[in-house]
Amino acid sequence: MATLNLGNIKFNWKGAYAGGTAYVVDDVVSYSGSSYICKLASTGNLPTNGTYWDQMSLKGTDGTDLTSTLTTQGDVVYRDGSGLQRLAAGTNGQFLTSGGSGANVSWTTADAGKTLGVTQYTNNTRTSLPNQDTYNFFDTNYTQIKANSKLIIDVNLIGHTNNNGGVNFDFEYDGTTYSGFGQYTYSAQAQVHAMTYRRMIDGASSTGAKNFKYQYDHATSTGSPFSVWNPNATDDNRLQQTVSTLIITEMDF
Repeated sequence: MATLNLGNIKFNWKGAYAGGTAYVVDDVVSYSGSSYICKLASTGNLPTNGTYWDQMSLKGTDGTDLTSTLTTQGDVVYRDGSGLQRLAAGTNGQFLTSGGSGANVSWTTADAGKTLGVTQYTNNTRTSLPNQDTYNFFDTNYTQIKANSKLIIDVNLIGHTNNNGGVNFDFEYDGTTYSGFGQYTYSAQAQVHAMTYRRMIDGASSTGAKNFKYQYDHATSTGSPFSVWNPNATDDNRLQQTVSTLIITEMDF
């Protein structure tokens, strides 16, 4: 029976080129990052010798070895003006910030706009207000959490009046008075009035207990803004006991 020698019917991978190895047709080797196929039996002829070898693939441009650039869990890789660089992991709560074109990225502490605390003060005692130039609706302490923070003050006063006139309201915090913290005009209509104001002020330069007052001043000769503060069914039989509130929201900007 006749025998037909087909030779190699597929490429024969030989790995890295070795000068002492005898190569035959269709042997494939790697050399300097490229690959070559033998087209003529060869021993000691470099793959760059076109008489014995054809190039199959060409080595590309070497990239950056990220395993040596990134060394620790949480590392970030970025490109500066010359190449890829490592940015070590930030601390808990930080976020990545771009400095824009021509600048490197960096970690930024995420404390801008953070709410530090919210404290509500209430008063639900029915009080007949005296006819005098000023009166403190709230006079107590707030414990400031951070120095030089911002405080958002929300006030809601409930009153019942039979008087005519107008007043200004002041907010005093840690010895500093913020005038014009609301204006209010009223008329003798025996009605329940709700007065609501919001304003942001600077916190003190230190932490701890800070006294604050919310008061009216410059009352007209006809009386205080309310005849009764926090009215109830005594003043209007449709009412339950009303509640006035002052809320301090401390912010870190």
